[in-house]
Amino acid sequence: MTPQTVLIVEDDQETRHLIARYLSEHAFSVGMVANGREMDRYMAQHRVDLLVLDLMLPGEDGLSLCRRIRADRSTPIIFLTAKGDEVDRILGLEMGADDYLTKPFNPRELLARINAVLRRQAAGLTALVGSGSQRLRFEGWTIDFRLRELRDPEGAQIPLTSAEFDLLQAFCERHGRILSRDSLLSLTGRPGGSFGRSVDVLVSRLRGKLDRAEGASMIRTVRTGGYIFTPLVEDA
Repeated sequence: MTPQTVLIVEDDQETRHLIARYLSEHAFSVGMVANGREMDRYMAQHRVDLLVLDLMLPGEDGLSLCRRIRADRSTPIIFLTAKGDEVDRILGLEMGADDYLTKPFNPRELLARINAVLRRQAAGLTALVGSGSQRLRFEGWTIDFRLRELRDPEGAQIPLTSAEFDLLQAFCERHGRILSRDSLLSLTGRPGGSFGRSVDVLVSRLRGKLDRAEGASMIRTVRTGGYIFTPLVEDA
């Protein structure tokens, strides 16, 4: 079985090599780069299954790199942030990061978070294989669970992060039902606690991609603390 590749984008050489050594000991293939230019070169030549991306980088920072990556890729991203960078962590989630870890950190916790993100992605790829509902349609949109693709009514593919796709899948499979934040965290395989706010961030990002009419949203907020996906969803 081909090992999964993690690319570490971190300008501190000691931290970079510490992470690389630990992940290599746990059966990952690891790439190491120090800045955005090196990241672009590496990703043009290698398959990358997950990025560990430092926020504070020389030149183009991690938030800008995340924004660029999310323009055309759904590669999972875990941010490394300084302890006081709460605003940047929230911005990172809004731009499409799947998780974050605050420095200083235990490499074992980073490994656990990497495995959790990759498990969620793999579960989404295989959950409906062999079932009769690999593609669903709502209001002209089509979501393909096998390919993990979303296409708008004109047929254009809409880029989604793995977290956004997992959330939309949960909504589509339970359309018309009120889903609490805790339920959505559970359905998408994400922990509770501080990640409760990430549901609101993800919903906001999905609304930005799905909603075309001013003042109308497919995802309605429920006053009791949840959300409901309002369109009728059918097999495609």
